Amino acid sequence: MKIIQLHLYVLICCRAAVSDQLTDLGSNVTINCDLDENEVYWILLKTPDPPTVILRSFSKPKSPFYNNSTFRKKYSVQFKHRLVINNVTADELGVYFCMNTGTPPKLSNSTRLHFTESTQLIECHNHTALEFIDQNQTQCQIIIIISGLMNGLLLIVLIGLVKVFYVGNRRSAEQSQLNTDLQQTRVIEEHQDQLQYAEVDFSKLRRNFRSSQVNSTYAAIKPAKS
Repeated sequence: MKIIQLHLYVLICCRAAVSDQLTDLGSNVTINCDLDENEVYWILLKTPDPPTVILRSFSKPKSPFYNNSTFRKKYSVQFKHRLVINNVTADELGVYFCMNTGTPPKLSNSTRLHFTESTQLIECHNHTALEFIDQNQTQCQIIIIISGLMNGLLLIVLIGLVKVFYVGNRRSAEQSQLNTDLQQTRVIEEHQDQLQYAEVDFSKLRRNFRSSQVNSTYAAIKPAKS
């Protein structure tokens, strides 16, 4: 029930006058609470998020109660409920106000915290630089992927050409060896044919030689006719 009431009071407070407070990135900021109360809530409103209760401050020497333990490193309280923001970043920008814990509710004047123009320019440049770096990284990744695909395709083509060249040379060598074998076979066959045609029957010559030799010898020893 208190949270619902708090939301309603915050909406009413946002319609009231809001004072602006400029700060630089990384500096410490102090925001005053103009309520004369023993206990107050410090609340942060960041559109369009719902209101965030940061802490509960006490006038007695008592440590503040933090709604979230993560706020301890960022927020602290000084005398008269003054809120101190340490090392301001973009996450701490918004509208701050304090509210009493009792009824009827009382709201302080709101303070809108934002950066100076130079800080905004720096953040803008940083954001632009980050976007440029992200774009370059994306382009580099695309180029690397395309280069890898092209190298892989080139490797496949080279392997195919080597295989084709090797198979072609092998077939050429086999064809050349086959042609050489055929030529040698033909030469051998031709030599065999020539040898067959040049064959001489020495048996007949031997017989003729013997008969003529016998006749001449017989004629030499034959007595002459008277």
